[in-house]
Amino acid sequence: MPESSPTSPKRRGRLFRFSAAFFVLLAVTGYLVVQYVTGGTRAPGCKVISSEGGESPYEFTPEQAVNAATIAAVGTGRGMPERAVTIALATALQESGLRNIEHGDRDSLGLFQQRPSQGWGTEKQIMDPTYSAGIFYEHLAKVPDYTQLPLTVAAQRVQRSGFPEAYAKHEPDAELLAAALTGQAAATLTCQGRPATGTSAEAAATGPDAVRAALVRDFGRDALQEAGAEVSGTTAADPSPNMTAEAHGRTVTVPVPDGKKTDGAGRTERERGWQLAHWAVANSSALHIARVSYEGRVWAAGSTDSQWRATGTTGAAGAEKSAGSVRIVTGQ
Repeated sequence: MPESSPTSPKRRGRLFRFSAAFFVLLAVTGYLVVQYVTGGTRAPGCKVISSEGGESPYEFTPEQAVNAATIAAVGTGRGMPERAVTIALATALQESGLRNIEHGDRDSLGLFQQRPSQGWGTEKQIMDPTYSAGIFYEHLAKVPDYTQLPLTVAAQRVQRSGFPEAYAKHEPDAELLAAALTGQAAATLTCQGRPATGTSAEAAATGPDAVRAALVRDFGRDALQEAGAEVSGTTAADPSPNMTAEAHGRTVTVPVPDGKKTDGAGRTERERGWQLAHWAVANSSALHIARVSYEGRVWAAGSTDSQWRATGTTGAAGAEKSAGSVRIVTGQ
């Protein structure tokens, strides 16, 4: 019987390359799966389209959606116009990619890369998206005629960045986001609504109480108090985040009076309603929101295309058709 020949160097080389390629592919697949499940920086999940259909959609992650919705809510809560929200969103897109990061140049932190050493607040304050957005708007409001300035100029007078022209490339995406998240463009923001995972406090706190607490956090107490928001049919006279909802209820109702009355920033009540509806969809993963309805349209988590659809005219769906309230149904 002839002796078996040893494996040739050429064959060993092929086996090594095949094995290396296999493990690289396995590692990349594992990374993408983790990113998809956890809502990481490259995970798909949310999309904003143009109401006129002419611009490319902007796709972003559930984490980015929550932060963008907070920035918009804080701005409108302060009576800032849509242009201010666009400037803030473009700034956060450039500075952090709409992620609340704990690092940056020197001591820069958070969504806007604000520096404690430069008087923007403590590290804890800056890492609070509501605070960081608020302090950004506070500085922006002091810029004379900022709504008439080019976006790069307005942002730079707040940020004092070493790369002021970098803000310009984010203006189209920021405009799409601002139109949706201030309610100017109806039914233009959708998310897949995957349940959030992990151990963060935001992901863990779900249900009607958590939704109301988040509304108060982003819009301020007046956002619920003036509207007389309801949780599981119980009117909330005091919009305290600690109010206990009925155990069997999973619905938060925020009344939006019919009509065309405008607020201090010139927004109609209908636009306010769509802002609240889009805010809820943006927070759907973090707060386990299963369904949002307003003005005869409904969005449901887990649908194949995550689109806003017309509600029915009878039964439970018909009850959601009223334009007079935004209904947010949680999954817990």
